[in-house]
Amino acid sequence: MALFKNLWIWSIENIRKKLNWYYQVSVNKKPAKYLICKRLKCDINLKDSDEKQLWDEHERLSEEFLKLFENVKSCKVNIKDIEIKKPSFLDLKVEITNRMLKSCEFCRWNCKIDRTKGEKFGTCQLDSITRVSSYFHHRGEELPLRGTMGSGTIFFSSCNMRCAFCQNGDISTDKYNGIPVNSKLLAQMMKQLRLEGVHNINLVGGEPTIHLHTIIEAISYLADCDFNYNDHSYIASAYADYFKYKLKKEYAMYEGEFNVPILWNSNFFMSEKTMKILREVIDIWLPDFKFGSDKCAIKLARTPWYFETVTRNHKLIYEWNENFLIRHLVMPNHVECCTKTVLRWIKYNMPDALVNIMYQFHPDNYCDPFSKKFDIRYNIIARYPTKEELIEAYNYAKELNLDFIVVSFDKFIKNLDEEIEKIVDEVIIYR
Repeated sequence: MALFKNLWIWSIENIRKKLNWYYQVSVNKKPAKYLICKRLKCDINLKDSDEKQLWDEHERLSEEFLKLFENVKSCKVNIKDIEIKKPSFLDLKVEITNRMLKSCEFCRWNCKIDRTKGEKFGTCQLDSITRVSSYFHHRGEELPLRGTMGSGTIFFSSCNMRCAFCQNGDISTDKYNGIPVNSKLLAQMMKQLRLEGVHNINLVGGEPTIHLHTIIEAISYLADCDFNYNDHSYIASAYADYFKYKLKKEYAMYEGEFNVPILWNSNFFMSEKTMKILREVIDIWLPDFKFGSDKCAIKLARTPWYFETVTRNHKLIYEWNENFLIRHLVMPNHVECCTKTVLRWIKYNMPDALVNIMYQFHPDNYCDPFSKKFDIRYNIIARYPTKEELIEAYNYAKELNLDFIVVSFDKFIKNLDEEIEKIVDEVIIYR
């Protein structure tokens, strides 16, 4: 933890300020949001209440949470002085997500499929079973996330979008990839990673949204820091780390309770209801902002309503004053229509946001000309972005005065005054 606290990136005032809640939870100076949720009493009978009653209670408790959250942030309240309630706000969220699964509306497709029966499948192609492809210490994320011990990343199978260029195509296009897990097994994965020293639990895929029911219930099991070695023999088959780590409780304790920041790493094509469920359990958000128009989203990801959905969800986390870091991937032949449009939107709607303008695009999945999956319709993006395209994207971000340099180039920058062209030269060599 000491090495993480002393990383150079935390000495940059705007980084520390914009990610301060996440930082405090990661070093166990503050409790993760789910621990706060457990202190709020749900005053209705969960099993006997109808959907409207559940959501009305959720709205009431959300207001109570925000008051308590502000008091915790300002050190006016210590949660150790508040007893855990049963049923709690977190229990209410578990009940609601399990109900939602019976008429699924986790994402913008709003399929209304009963995923509990296993007879019909929505756009995500899933029933109620959650599969994890792999989990490990991810050392390739942005520096505030990967830190010194890695980001505790859990890759879920399948997706609700169809991005032709998906660099996790083996996961997102194969719903049977990985091992089936229930919420208790998923909680054990989270516990193992945190006790090994990761700085956060990074929920990704594929796409985590379509596994919301399993994820929320798994989070509800995190209050007890005991690691179950009986479960480990099963989940170990999905563990993809190269190193063996010792499990240390001191990595994961806040006032005697298991503590870890929850990171939502998502395409952000979620429903409003899902956003409401997540608000009080996610400590830091890592949203993708891929396309500048529905036309490009339909062409490259077969996804309608993209721009309206993703911009709405980005606006919400900004209005909520959440900790977040936006990712945008520069794609070949899409600088003008996507990159510049996305960056302009960010400038005019959330101008002080941290933005990682990513250079990592490479032809993959259905746009890889050397793959058997290659589809000639995606020939326009079947190459790397050129140096000129990257420089154009980064210079445009500079013109807009966006906060992108540190989080985009933490692996390359020697100082903050380096010219973009020199940095991109290093990127091209690295790539």
